[in-house]
Amino acid sequence: MKVAVLFGGTSSERDVSVASGAQVLRALHQAGHEVLAIDTARGVLTSGEQQILLEAGVAPQPPALQSLAELRSQTASLVRSGDFQKADVVFLALHGGSGEDGTVQGFFELLGIPHTGSGVRGSSNAMDKDTAKRLCLAAGVPTADWLMAPEDPAEVETRLGYPLVVKPNKEGSTVGLTVVKSPSALAGAITTASDYDDEVMLEKFIPGRELTVGILGDRALAVGEIFPKRGEIFDYESKYQPGGAEEVFPADLTAEQTARIQDLGLRTHRALKLQDYSRVDFRMDPSGGLWVLEANTLPGMTATSLLPQSAAAMGITFPELCETICRLAIERRAARKR
Repeated sequence: MKVAVLFGGTSSERDVSVASGAQVLRALHQAGHEVLAIDTARGVLTSGEQQILLEAGVAPQPPALQSLAELRSQTASLVRSGDFQKADVVFLALHGGSGEDGTVQGFFELLGIPHTGSGVRGSSNAMDKDTAKRLCLAAGVPTADWLMAPEDPAEVETRLGYPLVVKPNKEGSTVGLTVVKSPSALAGAITTASDYDDEVMLEKFIPGRELTVGILGDRALAVGEIFPKRGEIFDYESKYQPGGAEEVFPADLTAEQTARIQDLGLRTHRALKLQDYSRVDFRMDPSGGLWVLEANTLPGMTATSLLPQSAAAMGITFPELCETICRLAIERRAARKR
């Protein structure tokens, strides 16, 4: 296959996307495919540029908002579609922002170029946490109660209680997220989240175990458990810095619990109209209740990211996973033409 790997972007998850793109490139090369590296902010990379950019790693904190604004002002390479026309499929290694909300997906669908992952509708559904929760509830999938800011503080305390989670409605990697433990800290947390999105979600905090399951094609993969090492939640630093968390696949669960999580993962994937692959995250409360936190349509794709670990526990190597994701996109496109 000829695969154009698109990564970088201008969201707060840019560094994470670069890390994903680096390993997807290597994996597809190892699998014997012809691969083109394209950074949305810089265009097609030379081999030397790939080496410099793709070995940069993920910093402890997301890029500064000002630096992202400067990158956005430079982004023009994506509209020059000739490079993509030569590819059999575009592998989207983007995270957050316009790369994951359906905008980029719509671009390729207008051009008739196959791309990996979900389409416009599914991407938009999952990125908008408020919409995703409503669709989950309609499908009978439990999710934590929530309100959208602004909201009367008395109503927040009565309905959600403390601690609660404040986060941007359309962000990933816990960027802009705060666990608020008292009413006095609520306004500051809303201000922090609003730096990243004009819509802010207030969500009931669910204590308990952090669990995740990958979805590939029409099946759920292995369930994993995450043990943050740097704080009480699986935050940006815990996700992307060495030693930030311990991730166990498969999780220490009963067969019944595992089957229940896999079923809820698939139901969430389908309720949001997702395609080909995703990763669904959960909390298991102390009484054993399961609550969907969110679905990731373009989850992290380094070899040690959660989705690849979920696949590896099922005997699927990282190159095989990347190749399968590409083939699913090509097959889906071919089916539409029949």
